[in-house]
This record gives sequence, structure tokens and C-alpha cells, in this order.
Amino acid sequence: MGIHYTYGANKNAKLMEKKAKREKKLADKRAKKQVKATPLKVEKDKTIPLDQVITLDHLTNPDKK
Repeated sequence: MGIHYTYGANKNAKLMEKKAKREKKLADKRAKKQVKATPLKVEKDKTIPLDQVITLDHLTNPDKK
């Protein structure tokens, strides 16, 4: 029972530590969400126009336009 006398004295410090830890965790989550939300690259549209006939060349070499 000797350790319980310091509970009241250290209560505020413990609460502040918990609050700081919780805020840090929430800030990390927000930062992670922000990184996910921002697009890294805008991809070019690689679709074939509707008026063009799909040939074997389109299927085998998609980079050629």
C-alpha cells in the first residue's frame, strides 16, 4: 500500500501524458489521410477512341499511338 500515496500527486501528469499521446496519434492519422487523399500522378487516358478499329497492334503494343 506504499505506492498509492503518490496517485493524487501524479494524476495530472499522467492525464497530460495520455492527452498528448492521444493528440499525437490523431495528428498522425490526419497526416496519413492527407497523404492518401492527394493524388501522386495523373495518369494519361490510355483508351482507344470509339471511331478507331482495335487491331492486333493496339493489343500487343499499347504505348504506340
